[in-house]
Parts: sequence; C-alpha cells; structure tokens
Amino acid sequence: MAMALALRAMGKDATVVTDGIPPVFLQPFPEVAGIQITPEVTESFDAALIMECSDLARTGVKGLDRSPLMNIDHHPGNTSYGAINWIDESAAACGEMAFTLIEALGAPLTKEIATHIYLAVLTDTGSFHFSHLSPRTYDIARRCVEAGADPQWIARTHYDSNSLARVRIFGAVMNSMVIVDEGRVALLSITRKTMDDLGGTNDDLEGLINFPLTVKDIEAVAFFKEVGDHDWRVSLRSKGNVDIGAIARANGGGGHTNAAGCSATGALDDVTKQFGSLLAEAVRLKTVRS
Repeated sequence: MAMALALRAMGKDATVVTDGIPPVFLQPFPEVAGIQITPEVTESFDAALIMECSDLARTGVKGLDRSPLMNIDHHPGNTSYGAINWIDESAAACGEMAFTLIEALGAPLTKEIATHIYLAVLTDTGSFHFSHLSPRTYDIARRCVEAGADPQWIARTHYDSNSLARVRIFGAVMNSMVIVDEGRVALLSITRKTMDDLGGTNDDLEGLINFPLTVKDIEAVAFFKEVGDHDWRVSLRSKGNVDIGAIARANGGGGHTNAAGCSATGALDDVTKQFGSLLAEAVRLKTVRS
C-alpha cells in the first residue's frame, strides 16, 4: 500500500490487488478500502510489483504474469520469478525495502505512506522481536514517526481490535498446548471443527503463535492449523539462534531463522511428534553452538 501511494504521488497509476479481504485490524489504515479483491487479473500493466512472496503462486492471484514482474522480497528461498528480482535476506522487513525504494524514487514520505511503512516494519519484525533487526530498521521507524505516523494509534489499531471469537480461540488453543523437550518447545493446534464451533476465521489466529515465546524457558513453537483432512498448515517461531527456517525449508516451506512456515500431512499426533522432535533438535543445536 505504501508503494502504491508513493507511485501515485509521482503521477503513476497504481492498482493494489489481493486475493482476500484484508483483516478487520488492517481495514482502518489509509486507502485499504480501495484495494481490489480478486482471484485473477485479466489485464496487463506496465509492471506488476510483487512484494513479500517467495513464489508467484503465493499471491493467490492468477494472471499477474501477463505483466512484467518485479519481485521484491527478503525471504530465503525466493524462486527469482521476476524480470527484475530484488532479494535482500538481510532486511528485517519487506517494509524496509519499500522505504528504500520510495526514497530512491524521490517520492514524498507522506503521513499515509509513513503509516503503512511503520505498520509493515512493526508486524514483519514481530513488534521488533525477530532477527535481522538493525540500526536502519529503527532509523526507518524514526523517520516514519517524524513524517506523521502515530506509533500508539498504529499499535492499538492493529493489536487491540480482537473479536470475541478470537479471545475464545486463544483460550482453546492455549488450553490444549503441549510442552515438550523439558519445557523448551511448545506445540499448538486448532482443528476446523474448533474454528467452526467458536465462529472464528483465519484472521483470529493472527499472532497466537507468539504468545508461548513470552514464557522464559520456551525457545521454539509450532502451530498446526487444519486446512483439510490430515492436512496442516504449520507455522514456526523461535527465539535467538534457534533456526526454525531450516526446518521449514526442509519440509517444502520457507522463512527466516525465527519465523517460518510449511505444510504437513498426517494425523495430528504424528505431525506434532515429528515437529516436536525437529524443534527440540534445533534448540539442542543452538545450545551446542552457544
């Protein structure tokens, strides 16, 4: 959204598309209501700027390849599918890269653009928790605040807009949490039935995986979300030097050292046992390296 607003400020026509309605906690942000929700783009453009997607299919939108692709990402394992590929694995957030590009283009850093950049950096770094944070990350945040971004409003709008269903789901997920590896690994899960029974949506799962990491001794977390019969979406999080990105990549997914994801198939007991062992090994390797 920040890139689109910057391009429009330079006199360009910029259309933002996505495959699903933005979550409730993002809808109050500038110009989000103007995003086009579509499963397919049927026309061609001078360029299609794809951000934060390791492969084109991850966008969920068909037809983007009718236009020259510009691929901007910071995830390891990006497939370099664009005519232009800018992959910076050292960036703490794709928002950092957007800021860099906006600055290089000479576009104005308006309050609206700054708000989206700050939001992108805040969320992509897990509220400034994840690896790859650098002085530049905080400098970009500073400049966004100077340009008019309101950190308190952004944080409250994003994080304090919970539905009642989300609170109930939070309780159900945490109540069924399994702790292994002498308290260093937490395993969370939710089935489609529980989601339906509690009236939740995928938006209600946002950020739940991070809560167990607030426990001092827990160093890695896996969250299993049922998407089909014996079909699971696996989200992984960790602290410090516990590399769960390698686990995700080995299982057909991707991500960073402390935030990654992949898919798994099988009975829940089996997949939790599998990933519990993998996370325990990652914690052990971190301990050995230390």
